[in-house]
Amino acid sequence: MEVTAKTARQLRLTDEEFDVIQQKLGRLPNFNELCAFSAMWSEHCSYKNSIKWLKTLPREGGRMLVKAGDENAGLMDIGDGLGVVFKIESHNHPSAIEPFQGAATGVGGIHRDIFTMGARPIAALNSLRFGNLEEDKTQHLLSGVVHGIGHYGNCFGVPTVGGEIYFDDCYHTNPLVNAMSVGIVKAGETVSATAKGTGNPVMFVGSATGKDGIGGASFASADITAESAQDLPAVQVGDPFQEKKLLEACLEVIQTGAVVGMQDMGAAGIICSTSEMSAKGEVGMRIDLDKVPARQKNMKAWELLLSESQERMLLVAEKGREAEVINIFSKWDLPCSVIGEVTDDGLLNFYMNGTLEATLPAHELVLGGGAPQYDREYKEPAYMAEIKKFNPDSVAVPGNLKIIAEKIIQLPSVASKRWVYTQYDSMVGTVNSSTNEPSDAPVVVVKGTTKGLAITTDCNSRYVYADPYKGTMIAVSEAARNIVCSGGEPLGVTNCLNFGNPYDPEVYYQFVHAVRGMGEACLKFNTPVTGGNVSFYNQNPDGPVYPTPTIGMVGLLEDMGEKMTLDFKEEGDIIYLLGTSRNDINSSQYLSKICGVEYSPAPHFELDEEYTLQNKVSELISKKIIKCAHDVSEGGLFVTLCESGFNLELGFSIQTKGGIRKDACLFGEGQSRVVVTVELDDVKRFESLAGDFPFEKIGVVSSGELVVDGDFWGTIDWWKDKYDMAIENYLSKEEAGSALSSI
Repeated sequence: MEVTAKTARQLRLTDEEFDVIQQKLGRLPNFNELCAFSAMWSEHCSYKNSIKWLKTLPREGGRMLVKAGDENAGLMDIGDGLGVVFKIESHNHPSAIEPFQGAATGVGGIHRDIFTMGARPIAALNSLRFGNLEEDKTQHLLSGVVHGIGHYGNCFGVPTVGGEIYFDDCYHTNPLVNAMSVGIVKAGETVSATAKGTGNPVMFVGSATGKDGIGGASFASADITAESAQDLPAVQVGDPFQEKKLLEACLEVIQTGAVVGMQDMGAAGIICSTSEMSAKGEVGMRIDLDKVPARQKNMKAWELLLSESQERMLLVAEKGREAEVINIFSKWDLPCSVIGEVTDDGLLNFYMNGTLEATLPAHELVLGGGAPQYDREYKEPAYMAEIKKFNPDSVAVPGNLKIIAEKIIQLPSVASKRWVYTQYDSMVGTVNSSTNEPSDAPVVVVKGTTKGLAITTDCNSRYVYADPYKGTMIAVSEAARNIVCSGGEPLGVTNCLNFGNPYDPEVYYQFVHAVRGMGEACLKFNTPVTGGNVSFYNQNPDGPVYPTPTIGMVGLLEDMGEKMTLDFKEEGDIIYLLGTSRNDINSSQYLSKICGVEYSPAPHFELDEEYTLQNKVSELISKKIIKCAHDVSEGGLFVTLCESGFNLELGFSIQTKGGIRKDACLFGEGQSRVVVTVELDDVKRFESLAGDFPFEKIGVVSSGELVVDGDFWGTIDWWKDKYDMAIENYLSKEEAGSALSSI
């Protein structure tokens, strides 16, 4: 087949990139080689439009044990000879086309990134975005994604312990499905994704290779259009039971000491794992593609190179110890084949039945090597002019705030996600300690120790849309705040940066300023970025999604006795609000969904103020003076108070603060505020410990009634029913029924 610039364009390479490829090879590439460059130089694999800015993030420090980007996932020290391994990645485009498999394989892929380093996954989280829940398409996508996550995670045996879901019209065509995994590894038992040792065997382990997922990396590097459904073969098909066997086999084979290096065959399949492992080890490989176990006959070389069939690993073993490796995988009934060997020339030579099909310099294919790095133009989005015009005085304070509160607590982005999380097994593996004790961040036990991990995913993309810099600082800060309010110390960040087309200067402006905000906040909280994922091209013909830099964060509780919950404990306890209430309704659910105001600034936020708040909350928890802690976020103070009351069905009687709008007091989302409760006998001690930090005594915990400014607002069980049933009430009978039948 003759290769031309047109061929390159069909493979989503530019004319300039095609010229560079020819220069690097010193010749015209053949079709197999061009396919390899297409996959490896795709946005999904090369980060060619983002790496310049990602390098500005704090990527070392704190408890980090490996530098960001050096391994498949982040690794941080938690003491006692243990490390926590964690990462978050997107599976947005596949989920838009085939929501069940798209989401399921996203879960499978992120878990493989964890156990390929030698860690055992102990918890999963997710961050999801969908369109208007009243629409059939959204209900179909939501049902499929949730079912896919639940199916894979439940069968694989790792609990889904937390996450977040938002609903906004901009995600109608292009939902976001971000999956996070957290694992534990013992010191000295980690494995690097590095090939080394000339003559060492290169081994293929796991499921046989098929034609599913071919071109998935390139598919994830293009806008979603009406024709995207034709790319269905680019969506992978997962098998969680096969992955469970692969997990156990990989962890067992690592114990033998026969493994030199190992990497998941994720995006771009064999070409990615061979090139990245070789480049990292400054070696090459000779690979016989005909020795790769295949599910289908007569697969072509480029199909074998690019297939993204799931549950597969590339492993380099010590020469002479092949039998040990093969015997372990055979015991677990998994294919394991020697498909090549490590060479010393830096070249990847792929053969098929003795015929050389491709010769590629490994270094030239990969991120940090020869892959292109671009510096894109950016400019302030035009819509920001509308944001700057917003005047809160143009919004009248409603006369009946109770009716407004009833609407807010039933908004899909605010209400209980019970319909979702009941489809996930949060207790499999018995690591989750938070199911019956609600906290701002899920807390999981580190078995064999007194330690716990607080883990969370956070991002309010409406704030980021309003102000990418400040909004992303808020995302990092809320993640840290949730961990602190749960009794933990924030350790580090993994991110999933979901944006539109990077060739759009307004989208790229959002990206650049989001990264800047993230970097500043991470430095402040000493939470270095351990790695993550960039997902561009989350865009359809109507425009891009909201900029959504999802923050995954892990925190440490040295002793599970330090854990703090969010629920009210006893009638008569005094309710305090730490932080300052402000006349601020900006970008709140109240303003956008109830008042219909699309353009307004991000809510109040000052990084130093947030840092001081978190230190104060940590001090109060350590002194055991507060009985609960719950941060004010979506829905404002009223929703926070209700959520604190739901668990034990305790109500509250509060007074709104004078001098500010009542709707701002109850529903505003100004940041850096936390609700805490204190026993009556401890009030003086609490106020003494609070010192100069701003706080308000706003009310008292009641037996079950809600009283606001002297007005009776009903009982907590009535509000809980509204909160719990909201999403079910949106769903069609068909979608709700199919989900309930799978529980």
